[in-house]
Order: sequence, then structure tokens, then C-alpha cells
Amino acid sequence: MPTTKKNLVIVESPSKAKTIEKYLGRSYKVVASLGHIRDLPKSKMGVDIENDYEPHYISIRGKGDTIKNLRKEAKKAKKVYLASDPDREGEAIAWHLSYLLGLDPKDKNRVVFNEITKDAVKNAFKTPRSIDTTLVDAQQARRILDRLVGYSISPLLWQKVKKGLSAGRVQSIALSLIIKREKEIDAFKPEEYWSIDSEFKKGRSKFKASFYGMHHKKMKLPNNEKVQEVLKNIDPKGDFDITEVKRRERKRYPAAAFTTSSMQQEANKTLNFRTRKTMMTAQQLYEGINIGKEGTVGLITYMRTDSTRISEVAKHETSLFIHDQYGAEYAATKPRKGKMPEGAQDAHEAIRPSSVKRTPEQIKEYLNNDQFKLYKLIWARFVASQMTPEVSDTMTVTIEQNDVQYRANGSKTKFEGFSKVYKTNKDKDNVLPNLAEGDQVKLVNNNPNQHFTQPPARYTEAALIKALEENGVGRPSTYAPTLDTIQRRYYVKLVSRRFEPTELGEIVNEIIYDFFPDIVNIDFTAGLEKDLDSIEEGKENWIKVVDRYYKPFAKELEKAQGQIEKIQIKDEPAGFNCEICGAPMVVKMGRYGKFFACSRFPDCRNTQAIVKEIGVTCPQCHKGQIIERKSKRGRVFYGCSRYPDCEFVSWDKPIARECPVCHSFLIEKKIKGGKQIVCPNHDYEEEPQK
Repeated sequence: MPTTKKNLVIVESPSKAKTIEKYLGRSYKVVASLGHIRDLPKSKMGVDIENDYEPHYISIRGKGDTIKNLRKEAKKAKKVYLASDPDREGEAIAWHLSYLLGLDPKDKNRVVFNEITKDAVKNAFKTPRSIDTTLVDAQQARRILDRLVGYSISPLLWQKVKKGLSAGRVQSIALSLIIKREKEIDAFKPEEYWSIDSEFKKGRSKFKASFYGMHHKKMKLPNNEKVQEVLKNIDPKGDFDITEVKRRERKRYPAAAFTTSSMQQEANKTLNFRTRKTMMTAQQLYEGINIGKEGTVGLITYMRTDSTRISEVAKHETSLFIHDQYGAEYAATKPRKGKMPEGAQDAHEAIRPSSVKRTPEQIKEYLNNDQFKLYKLIWARFVASQMTPEVSDTMTVTIEQNDVQYRANGSKTKFEGFSKVYKTNKDKDNVLPNLAEGDQVKLVNNNPNQHFTQPPARYTEAALIKALEENGVGRPSTYAPTLDTIQRRYYVKLVSRRFEPTELGEIVNEIIYDFFPDIVNIDFTAGLEKDLDSIEEGKENWIKVVDRYYKPFAKELEKAQGQIEKIQIKDEPAGFNCEICGAPMVVKMGRYGKFFACSRFPDCRNTQAIVKEIGVTCPQCHKGQIIERKSKRGRVFYGCSRYPDCEFVSWDKPIARECPVCHSFLIEKKIKGGKQIVCPNHDYEEEPQK
């Protein structure tokens, strides 16, 4: 009896294949392409500039067995469906697959779904479409332009600076923003200012207030002299009058459900997730997790999106859930629409749970720690976006004596609204005593404080992504690889979760800024993103767009090749001699930062890592010194200088004090807003320090 032919479905990842095959049943076989299978060659440009920028695609090295297996399965299949991700990159993968498998690109064999659930997958297979060539053209234009820029500038940097460097459109803007911020910090001049924070009491109730001004006008305190002038006008033992009490009701509305960018930013701020970790974890949640009786299920919608739009079906399901779990008063009748970023494609919904009924606590046992944290964040943000605002009663009180005014602000939550589900870092309730105009209060104490204005903060990953998005540079899929690249090239380093440029980064940025100004021109790069969107919409021809951007660049390249002088990164004297040959040691710049090397290299190849002692004796062997080290990913940790003889390591910084309880060593742990001295055995902890 002949076997019945099956339909073949090709997706990108094995976990996604497993989930989808379960939904489609026995008449379908689902296999994975493991991402791209065809691309431009790594060894050469691969673009024929003279022939309308025709790309020369080749099968990716190492994918031979995968391609062979896909061709074998396609030959015996009843029909082949291409179900790669629902974005430009996924469309391009489907297009390359159709070429390698000899499929007709006009055939209706392309299947897309925004979430991997049974209904979404089955419905998608009812309405397959042909490959969208405008999406493919947009991806191809980006890929070719990035190749033309990268493979033109990179060899120039190798020749003039050092091997292994690279430059690209989005990464150059990211590097430029970091260096510009560093220059602002260097040029910053702090200005002195003062505040007077005071405590008052009415009866036994005490409350805090701050100096506002004099003669009913807000007044700045630039120095201590001004503070003393104010204090001379008041009698600290006399009564102060309550001259004005303003009561208001304040509504705080929920934020929209996550886009890729806002998810990356919030995960970085609240979960301390690096951007790459956020996207990797989100991919796992999207492709499917085995959650017991239900089997493998895609838990969230597609995680690459710039839209805050929510489907009507999801809105209805969530409204019923909120009514049932929290009450009708918590369900928004008309949820607020989130503000769409300028230039947003709106191709997919916002990131949300595929079913709001799968609460984080219900599926916690099936998720690892990272998956649970991110799912909880996505679930709570989405549910909150469909809820009513938080309502607070606020109170502003003016306190006066001899024409000197203080202000006290109080608030008390009257109705939790969305904050019942999604807690944010807003100030806690500050309840003032029951005060009325005409009341009198007593001054408990006055605390004048000197302050200095602070320079702009260095970019965190979250802040840099926000800056790129606000400037229209890059798209959801580009942020994570961009941040990864500038760190791998050692153009920047993360210090206390903030980006600092390296000497190498500043050299590369200066070359690009001087000779390729369009690449670091934010308006120019943002304009290209809009043109790529126009290609996708069928309004622009991809060859004309590439030509429009490449021709001016080619002229800049020709000029740069003749004018850039070879730059030598001078070696710094290390201050000691090589223990092998006796020649002076120097500080060299390597791929992962600076290191000690013999000045007679390559005749003498002695090298040493640069170690930083922290002044603490190793608590394990009591012989070595604790030194600061770096992991392969650049994360700082602490270890014994006698490694490998002593294997003591700690992510937290040890300090030179014993725990008063168990006599173990103490560590300095970083916490939100400061640090705290604690015992690693949890026997002792001190008050947090700012």
C-alpha cells in the first residue's frame, strides 16, 4: 500500500518546528532551515556595482547537509509551505528557500502568523499567499547597502589603524552618540545650588516640606549666602501659617503594551537583562515552551515589532479576564492607544501573551528563571494596558512665615487601577496630616543642603536604544546586534552598566566623522530607513535607492583612501621589564582591551594580563590578593591572584572586613540606587548606601 504524501512546512528553528507540527497533525511534516541558508559571501564584496548592484548569493558554509535534507524532503512532499518569521528577514529566507528548492515564487506557499497558537497556525494555513517581493527587496536593499559600506570602510580601517575593525551604518551612529555624550560630560562645568528641606508638625503629626520662595515667587538658592538671607527672615520658634491648601484628583494612565524597543528598555531597567539576553529569551517564549498538559505552546506574539496595536480578539479576551479576576471597575471600556514611533511599520501587533489566561504563576514551574521574569513583565504590561487608570488624591500645602514660603506635597492612592497588576517605580504614598487654610504649624528642623548640577549620564543599553529609536535609526531587529558589535570590536566598554568609549572607538569615530560624514549623520541614516520602508510599500525601486546612497559614498571613499594617514596606536611604557628577556614591557591595545607585552615582540612573545588589585587579601587561601578580572563577555568579577592554585571567585566585590556574626568575609553588593555591604552567607547586612 503506497504511503500518503505529506505536506512539508519549513520554519527557521527546531523548537518552532516541534510546536507547529503538533498543531497541524499527521498530514504535515515540519522541518527547520536553522535560519538563513543563502547569503553574500564572507570572503569578498559579493555585489556587482556595475550591474545594478546584483548580489552574488552563495549557500552558507556549514549548511550543506541542511540544504541536502530540505531538497530531499521537498521532492517527496505533496506541497511545500514556507513558514519563516513574519518580517523582512523571514520573507527573504522564504525567497532564498524557494530558489534553492526550485519552487515558483508566485506560488501561494508562504504562510505567516503573529503567534504560535493552534488557532493562529491553522488559520494561517487556510490563506497561504505568494512571497511578497517588496519585503524581499527592502531586506535586500538593506543587506546590500550594509555590505557596500562595511566592506569598503573596514579594509581601510585595517590598513590605516589595525586589523579586525569594522564600520557600519547603525553601529557608527551608536558609537557617535556614545562619544558625543562623553564629550558633553568632559565639557560639563558643575554649578552650585542649595535646597532647604524642613520638617514641620501639627500636634503629634510630623511632615516634610521644602523651601519654595519669598513674596509668593519661586526663588533659587545659588549659594549659602542666599540660604542665610532666607533663614534670617524666619523665627524658628514662632508659628507658621497654612496659607493655601490645594486638593486635586490625579489620574495616571497605563503605558501601552510592549514594542521590541520598549521591551528591551524595560527589561534592562527592571530585570537587569542585557539586550541580547532579552531577545534570546523572548525568542524562546515565542517559539514554544512545553507547559505540561497543553504540550508545547508559543507563549507570546512575535517579538520583533514597532507597533502598539492589539487585535480585537485579544482585547475582548483580556477584558473578560480583567472583569473576572479584578472586577468591572478595573477594565477599561476604551483602552488608550499607545503613541506609535515615527516611521513605525505597524506590520505586527504589540508584544503580548498569546493567551492572557496563562498567568505567570500558573506556568512558572515550566519556565526557567529568565523566561519567567520576562514573561511576567510582558504579561503584566499587556494586561495593565487594558485597565483603568490609577487614581490618587493629591494635596499641595503652602506654609508661610514673614513672607517666606515652604511647600509640602502629599498623595494617597484612592483606586489602584492598572497598578494592581503592573507596579512601576513611582513614589510611594506620602500622606500629609489633615491641614486646612488658617491652621498653624511648628518648625521641627531646617536642613540646608548644598548640591551641584550633574553632567548628563552615560548611556545604558536601554537609554541608547531609546536614543536610536527616537532618532529613527535602525529597526527592532537591529538594536541587539548593533550593541553587541560595538562591544565586540572594543569600540566601547560597559562600566557599571553604562557605555564608555575606548581609545580605539574614538579613533574609528574620528575617521568616519571626518571622511564619511553621511554615515554618522542621524538625519541621513533615518532617511534611509524611511526609503527602505517605501521599498516595502512598493513606492520605491530598491536599485534606485541603493544607487542614491552609494554614489556619494563612493566619492567619499576614494577621497579617504588618498588622504587618511596611517594611525599608530602608540604603546605605553608599563614601568617594568620582561622577566624572560629583560626588555621593557609595554601596554598594548588588543581586541579585548589593553594588556602587557614585551617591547621585543615578535622576537619575544611574553604577554601578561593587566590586573587591578583591590587591596583585599584572599579570604580563602589568605595568601594571594583579590584582583579584578573580566569574563569573556566583559563582565567584571573578582578572583585570587594565585589562580589556579587558589580558585576563589566572586561576582560581588569582597571588602577587607569580617562578618560580625559568622566571621566570613563581607561583600559589596550593587543594589538599585546604590550599594549594600552584606555577608554572602546571609547572616548579616548593613544599611544600603547611596
